[in-house]
Amino acid sequence: MLTKPRLILLDLDGTLYVDDTPVLGAIDCLAALRAQGMQLRFLTNTTTKSQQQLIHQLRVMGFALGDDELISAPVAARLALQKLQQQTGKKLRIWPLVADAIKPDFNDFEQDETQPDYVVLGDIGERWDLALINRLFKVIHGGAELIALHKGRFWQTGDGLKADIGFFVAGLEYVCNKQALIMGKPNRDFFQLILDSASIPATQTLMVGDDVDTDVGGAQQLGMAGCLVKTGKFREAYFAQSGIKPDLLVDSVAQLAAMIASLPD
Repeated sequence: MLTKPRLILLDLDGTLYVDDTPVLGAIDCLAALRAQGMQLRFLTNTTTKSQQQLIHQLRVMGFALGDDELISAPVAARLALQKLQQQTGKKLRIWPLVADAIKPDFNDFEQDETQPDYVVLGDIGERWDLALINRLFKVIHGGAELIALHKGRFWQTGDGLKADIGFFVAGLEYVCNKQALIMGKPNRDFFQLILDSASIPATQTLMVGDDVDTDVGGAQQLGMAGCLVKTGKFREAYFAQSGIKPDLLVDSVAQLAAMIASLPD
């Protein structure tokens, strides 16, 4: 039986807003959740904007959040690489194939595009071509490990659904016969990092998002409850064949505060 959570994890794009437009009622809903005593954390697989850019974007749209309430996949990757660097005792060589906005997140590591220890793969937009894919194949097949900031299948834009970087991650895994280390949702370490930041266990946490696989399914695997919103990338046919059963299913995040208020403690 679903009970009232103490911590609510919120996906960003598609859940709270689409492009730069807040979902109707989302801002008031978050204020109501805070008034109910809920802790909030914001998490995202977005890899085209830095942590501060994302926080600024949310605040400009009218969302209230603290600097320590948002954790992104690039931040998780940086923390994981720093841990690996401490364990090995040597400076790691990496090839950060990521958007320019988040390249400074990886300045602590030696940059090497020919013999890296790790390739860090994020969203690079229109920069993909066959020559780049073959360069990546060469270094990964030659021994470099692949870190993917996420492995999303598709995402919602103002122009509709678009294929996400999971297309390239899965292809590189196949041709190089290696498994990528996935940093963002649904990675268990990523979720655990956020739970630890709030000092609240998974069993008292609700994850809210528009992706039935990474948001709801990923959270449930760690023991959290999952709420699926019918905005953003949600598609009824895809949801029906997914086999994942959310603990809550709502038309939009705007309904969440009222639904949670009705749950037993």
